[in-house]
Amino acid sequence: MSPTVLGIDLGTSSVKAVVARLDGTVVAQARGDYPVSNPQPGWSETPASDWLDASAAAVRTAVAQAGSQPAAIGLSGQMHGVVLAAENGRAVRPAMLWSDSRAVDQIDEYNHLPERLLARLANPLSPGMAGPLLAWLAVHDTAMYRSARWALQPKDWLRAQLTGRFATEPSDASATLLYDVVGEAWDAELLGALGLDAGKLPPILDRSVEPAGALTAEAAARLGLRPGVPIAAGAADTAAAALGSQLTEPGTMQLTVGTGAQLVMPVAERPDPLPTRPVTHLYRAATDTGWYRMGAVLNGGLTLDWVRRALGASWPELYAAAVVAPQADDPYFLPHLNGERTPYLDPALRGAWTGLGPRHDRTHLLRAALEGVAFAIRDALDSLDPTGQIAHLRLAGGGTTDPAWRQMLADILGRVLVPVDVPAASGLGAALLGARAAGLTDRFPPGRASTASGNGPRSHRHDLYHERHAAFRRKVRALRGSDSTPVGAYAGSAIHGAASVNG
Repeated sequence: MSPTVLGIDLGTSSVKAVVARLDGTVVAQARGDYPVSNPQPGWSETPASDWLDASAAAVRTAVAQAGSQPAAIGLSGQMHGVVLAAENGRAVRPAMLWSDSRAVDQIDEYNHLPERLLARLANPLSPGMAGPLLAWLAVHDTAMYRSARWALQPKDWLRAQLTGRFATEPSDASATLLYDVVGEAWDAELLGALGLDAGKLPPILDRSVEPAGALTAEAAARLGLRPGVPIAAGAADTAAAALGSQLTEPGTMQLTVGTGAQLVMPVAERPDPLPTRPVTHLYRAATDTGWYRMGAVLNGGLTLDWVRRALGASWPELYAAAVVAPQADDPYFLPHLNGERTPYLDPALRGAWTGLGPRHDRTHLLRAALEGVAFAIRDALDSLDPTGQIAHLRLAGGGTTDPAWRQMLADILGRVLVPVDVPAASGLGAALLGARAAGLTDRFPPGRASTASGNGPRSHRHDLYHERHAAFRRKVRALRGSDSTPVGAYAGSAIHGAASVNG
């Protein structure tokens, strides 16, 4: 019987355990949930111990379903956050998450750094990334910051609990705003300029497939596994998902809608020269070589879930609103409850319903919410592919399964959306990394052609949505006020999308 491998995907509100064969076939999966805490406006935290408890439960369930012990383990995890940990790996305070926007003042500190330091980051400045969050901790939670031995990414903290070894790898490190993209290492000069202790950052392994330790006896007992199982360095969840869904070829793009939404486009080489003050992201891929560009939307399923709960609607009721044909006088919903990244780079941006009239009812509000999230994704798509060269988008994520919602996305984005039927892509990508790290195979499984039919945009709907999207952008600009330069961007800089958003 072919050996199985285990992928552990540490998400924002749940962890998924995926058991797969070496050919990429998923044989079992399970999940464990945990809450995200918002103790103050703009704060997002989770006790890291919740991650370990949920991981243990999910792994036990998935392995029992598979009926076999895994020969290797890989990890993927939510990006950008910070876990402060003691020498032994114990988290000394709740983990700060990617959706946390408290470090706005620290973004201003970044903006005052020399341009040559910022250029090496090759990424937009966002308060939810590890660098600004760590700088905030140094000022506002000084005792915990000073007492901590380690500042870790979420999946790296979880791996340390399993192996006792502290490390990271390029796909996560490149997304911290502490990483020199040109030198492919922690940027010691930048850390010094920010007054941060470089010694708190773990060593960076060369690749996501690198062996990063073995399962300790204590962790094995907790997860119901045998000790000594080899564990890969793993990857950031977006990079792992690209690997799991075979999104590795330049010239392709994938839209994933979950808690947020991501548009990912592989590139063979790091751009040269690097863009100055970009609004899209550039990160290392989980493959042996390569990079990917990304448009990141904070407000996807997270915002839709808030709307659903606020209006007392079920998920089927929400998605049913997508069937209703758009009208020119429909209300608009600005979905930016948590600020926004691509292309606004504005943590202070907030949501609103606007354009309400006496004929509008609950269904109109629900429909406007779906439309608003799709418009936000369209803003990111226009930044990543401003000339519309990519006509087909692969579509993934648990937030894209409803047919009516999927068709609305196609109509608004103006692209053919082809579903990618890869269950738990991030977990599968993690499992495949584990197989490589353990020497069970020397290559990733070949890509599989999609047999699913795509949703193409309907011209009559797309034309109306094109007009409504332009109005949506004007309303976002009005909500932001006269000072609408993206956070972290110089006025007048050449950035795709910002001109169209603010124009």
